[in-house]
Amino acid sequence: MQDIDPTALARQVLWAAFGLAVLFGAIAQRTHFCTMGAVSDIVNLGDWTRMRMWVLAIAVAVVGFNGMVALGWLEAGKTIYAGPQVLWLSALVGGLMFGFGMVLASGCGSKSLVRVGGGNLKSLVVVLVLAVSAFATLKGITAVLRANTVDRLALQLAPGQDLPSLIGSATGVATPVAAGWLGLAIGAALLAWVLRRPEGRSANVWLGGLGIGAVIVALWWVSGRLGYLPEHPSTLEEAFLATNSRRMESLSMAAPVGYALDWLLFFSDKSKLLTIGVVSVAGVVVGSAAWALASGSFRWEGFANVEDTANHLAGGALMGVGGVTALGCTVGQGLSGVSTLALGSFVALAAIVGGALLALRYQGWRIERMV
Repeated sequence: MQDIDPTALARQVLWAAFGLAVLFGAIAQRTHFCTMGAVSDIVNLGDWTRMRMWVLAIAVAVVGFNGMVALGWLEAGKTIYAGPQVLWLSALVGGLMFGFGMVLASGCGSKSLVRVGGGNLKSLVVVLVLAVSAFATLKGITAVLRANTVDRLALQLAPGQDLPSLIGSATGVATPVAAGWLGLAIGAALLAWVLRRPEGRSANVWLGGLGIGAVIVALWWVSGRLGYLPEHPSTLEEAFLATNSRRMESLSMAAPVGYALDWLLFFSDKSKLLTIGVVSVAGVVVGSAAWALASGSFRWEGFANVEDTANHLAGGALMGVGGVTALGCTVGQGLSGVSTLALGSFVALAAIVGGALLALRYQGWRIERMV
């Protein structure tokens, strides 16, 4: 710990996180990476291309994270996703809310930020509503409701809720060994599914899947390895620098958008510090805008009518409340959380997809009534 300057190291962590978020935004803009779009393409068009891109990103994230666990660099239990308390009802209810909301809002939190970079003013409104509702669910009125209802029901798993820890506890196999082999097995199975059809072998799918998955893995390394202090010189305690959760973090969009708004509103308060989440929000917008401007795809876009406005407002609110309740969004739980192989992340991801399917059915019903 000699000669370590936590402030300088935190600055390195923030710049690295910002750069990776810029890359995420550019790739997402270039490839149209979108979880809601992937589900919608299947339901409305029977097209699985974007779903294969998303699954490829999951495969890369799973192999990368668990590979680092196998090397002894990271521990899943030091994330918000893989602790011993499985908030299964929070993941289920929050996931359903988020999934339904992202369809109403024409995209999840990350897609909304990407669209802001491309000139979509509707998405700017969605992001602002998402930020307010997310922060209220972190520390405000809906936080009290969350804590007094769904968060009360939890399952306790002493070894931790990530699959490698559970397998290690049951079999006696060392957790890093279990993580290495399980990560490879799951990653290989997902990759085989991606390659099963011709659309899974396209350049666009591989750019989006490999690129987004690699960003998730790289941010885990930045937070859990570069920004990790076994003993902070000021507190003499273990520390993960520049994180809101004080644990290891990768990319997520629900809570960080709320924290970003809080940082902007209380900028003069010196206790409000930049974090990986806050700079990532800015980075995604910057990366998306850079690609949109360079490719000539930047376009201003506004609301079509009152119903369009209402749907996006409701969608943003549902995503903010749901994303925080579920401990993450399609990126936070669907990629970062799932990469840890945490049980709660699988519940949240399934609920998000289920909520999106319900919303698509609702939209279909609305259209039928209007005809």
